[in-house]
Amino acid sequence: MYEATHEFDVCVIGGGMSGICAAIAAARNGARTALIHDRPVFGGNASSEVRMWICGAHGKNNKETGILEEIQLENLYLNPARSYSVWDSVLWSKIRFQPGLTPFLNCSCTEATMDGEKIASVRAWQLTSQTWHTITATQFIDCSGDSILAELTPAEYRIGREARAEFNEDIEPLEADTKTMGNSLLIQLRRTDEPQPFTAPRWAYKFTSPEDVKYRVSGVSAHNFWWVELGGINDTIRDSEAIRDELMRVSYGVWDYLKNRAPEREKATNWALEWMGSLPGKRESRRYIGDHILTQNDIRAEGKFADIVAYGGWSMDDHHPAGLLYPGRPTIFHPAPSPYGIPYRSLYSKNVPNLLFAGRNISVTHAALSSTRVMATCAVIGQAAGTAAALCVSENCNPRGLDIALLQQTLMDDDCWLPGKLHLPGTLALSATLCGDPARRLLDGMERDRENESHAWEAPLGESVSYHWATPQELAGVRLVFDSDLSNTKRMAHVYPQSANRCAVPDSLVKAFYLEAEDASGTWSTVYSEDNNYQRLVLIPLSIQATALRLICTETWGDALARVFAFEPLAEFVPKIPSLPDGPSFAEVRAQVSAEDLAAPDNGLEETVKHGAHGA
Repeated sequence: MYEATHEFDVCVIGGGMSGICAAIAAARNGARTALIHDRPVFGGNASSEVRMWICGAHGKNNKETGILEEIQLENLYLNPARSYSVWDSVLWSKIRFQPGLTPFLNCSCTEATMDGEKIASVRAWQLTSQTWHTITATQFIDCSGDSILAELTPAEYRIGREARAEFNEDIEPLEADTKTMGNSLLIQLRRTDEPQPFTAPRWAYKFTSPEDVKYRVSGVSAHNFWWVELGGINDTIRDSEAIRDELMRVSYGVWDYLKNRAPEREKATNWALEWMGSLPGKRESRRYIGDHILTQNDIRAEGKFADIVAYGGWSMDDHHPAGLLYPGRPTIFHPAPSPYGIPYRSLYSKNVPNLLFAGRNISVTHAALSSTRVMATCAVIGQAAGTAAALCVSENCNPRGLDIALLQQTLMDDDCWLPGKLHLPGTLALSATLCGDPARRLLDGMERDRENESHAWEAPLGESVSYHWATPQELAGVRLVFDSDLSNTKRMAHVYPQSANRCAVPDSLVKAFYLEAEDASGTWSTVYSEDNNYQRLVLIPLSIQATALRLICTETWGDALARVFAFEPLAEFVPKIPSLPDGPSFAEVRAQVSAEDLAAPDNGLEETVKHGAHGA
């Protein structure tokens, strides 16, 4: 066994969507960041190992942006066939090639060392390298879902359902208990052009009538079989292996029923089992206690918090703890407004000063968790927590002492929407004359359309919008926000028909554009051009002096109009979003290896080959 020690500013534990966004955000905001993940691929419930789709806020133009949208747009560009292997590579590359971020895959956190009330370090076992990693950091973020640091530190936490009267939540039971929502093992199907027989393993459970799967299934149009769920009446952490075994027997039994005994089985004739999960997706376990516990009533009141740093908008989707064992409906979709705000005070520990958390383990009641647990919501919470951790490092404070206005401004700069807040442009934009109709929308601080309200500058391709100043200005860069169609969920596939709808970069997104600047002599010149953009947030370094700056969009991915939500000249520029490096040729890689290591094998076989024929 080997030992390794590392020193970072921020340590993130858990590489699901919340952990990915937390780690990238921390690194992009200047913190030396570690990401510990106990699986071989990133993504958690969204990865190829589980394959749950990324859900978030309901409603047109309410989709989550920031790092999550960046990742999903990258996936649309690179992965039109919606291959889960490619999706894994998209997530891996975002982590692997992010400056300031060091990943530790196949690595399980097992110990924590305290320095007074604070966490000083964690210790993690990396199975593949047989190495114990000891990681010290200033700030820690638990994105493990199961709140591993809650067991390893004094951090306060809860498990299960609160009593109805504790927070006056009318969807909670009368008495508190430790029951949770369960775990699910997902199934994916593929349609073919010929019959596909299926013989179940003998150990599969036998489903014999529609009553066995009442309210849950209708032929093969069963989405991703999220309702194949068990374990909420057990301990979803301690009993996870036993729950997985039961789910395997259930899942093969369900497919056997659909293929061979269901009344509508003829609809499944040409369908084959494409993939069966072996790692269940988990919905609920430990929840930390922060300075504020978000409740059902906070959600219903739209979460209008002064310290809003993220938002949700999924229904309060409360699954029965018994899962498939329960013969009634598997879940109740209690109404929730979309969007509603999530406060910063629910993202850091009440009693461990340097511990933040993001994902399904934040400081919420069970009722509120039934909405906040979905992955798109977890992702924006993750970006908020990671940004906060990095700012705590740079501001030399702990989470409770962080300037909330600084955090909110940084999140909005990074394309995170905070409902109720406006992202107003800086002095350079406000001091200029803006030309181009309807250009004033670029200054209104709303970087997405709202119901019956357009907030984008839009114009035919080739037209321009421009800023003009009375005197030359120093322009460090430009921040652009294009229309990436926030009504498009950009989800991965859950079923594979013969003629699959391929995903693609949204038609509304600007593909080609250029920037021109006017100098003090009145001469215009091109200072930047792009012919293959597929991102919503684009940050461009300039470092020029100009009396005017204009944007010309020449091509979209399909639409006739260019739509731009932000075109902001910047007095200061921080290169937060890295470009992925070009891979070298393999010949270049081989050339870096010593001649000694590339020498032919010294095993006598060459001599045998050389002289063997003559000897024969």
